[in-house]
Amino acid sequence: MNKVILVGNLTADPELTRTPNDVAVCRFTLAIQRRFANQNGERQADFIPIVVWRQAAENCGKYLKKGSRAGVSGSIQTRSYDAQDGTKRYVTEVIADEVEFLSTPRDSSTGESSFDEKAETKIRKISELTPADENDLPF
Repeated sequence: MNKVILVGNLTADPELTRTPNDVAVCRFTLAIQRRFANQNGERQADFIPIVVWRQAAENCGKYLKKGSRAGVSGSIQTRSYDAQDGTKRYVTEVIADEVEFLSTPRDSSTGESSFDEKAETKIRKISELTPADENDLPF
């Protein structure tokens, strides 16, 4: 079984590109704080490369920015390639199955979020909810 779930902040704006077959691929790095502090009382972070494909990649490229908080679930994958200097390089990255946009940094000039506010789900207070009439239920 190969499953990973991560929550962290983007270290830079995501890079959205396309393959020669016109498939969208988005790459970004998540900074994820460790659960426990070190001997000096500081919490260290791990920097995990993430790869997202197709429509999810396009959404990540459109809505995520440096500093955005995101949740990612996927699998760990390793690969290797030969660098220009002739050395073999190894890469470990997370191939995302799902990306959840948990927050987004505010635009410094307008103070507004980059999300479309109308598209966000509106949460109502429990006191505003009314009970459903049993005769209206379809079952």
